[in-house]
Amino acid sequence: MEEAKDKATTGPRPIDIPSLVRQVAEEFTRAQQAKTEPAYKTELQEERKRREQLERRVNDLVEENKRSRQVAEEAERSATIRAELQRLGVGKVDLAFKAVKDDIGRAEDGRLVGKTESGDLGLKEYLAGFVSSNPEFLPARIAGGSGIPSAQKETSVGGAGVDLDKIRPGMDPQDLERARQEIARIASRALQGS
Repeated sequence: MEEAKDKATTGPRPIDIPSLVRQVAEEFTRAQQAKTEPAYKTELQEERKRREQLERRVNDLVEENKRSRQVAEEAERSATIRAELQRLGVGKVDLAFKAVKDDIGRAEDGRLVGKTESGDLGLKEYLAGFVSSNPEFLPARIAGGSGIPSAQKETSVGGAGVDLDKIRPGMDPQDLERARQEIARIASRALQGS
């Protein structure tokens, strides 16, 4: 009986509705945040990856641009040096270019200069000095060699003449015999010294 008395006096506790609503609302908010947070985090990570990829691509493009400019500058430098060597009358431009290319660079103002022991010279002055000190790069002044008559003189004097470019395997036997006779005639004249 006493227990029943206790229950009657204590009875059911009154329900605190505002605190219960607050608890339910907080649980609901937490559940919603837990659902949406991974989506935000995933989206942020994807955006970060995209940004990093774009940054890498931009850096690659910047490096590629630098390389392209260097190649273009080197091509322009080579073309300018070769053109100046040709203007100076150099016969073996490629050989002369290989000889001077390492001594020619750009000055601070962008001009091409030749580096010498006494200082930098302008490209034209440097190459003119190089050509004058190395005349072997200029074409020969006298055509022909020593003691061997030129082919033009022989063909005009000898009569029929043979074009050496037309001698080839499988040519007409009559033309081949005529070429042999002409070559023998020129050789015998050269040996006789006439």
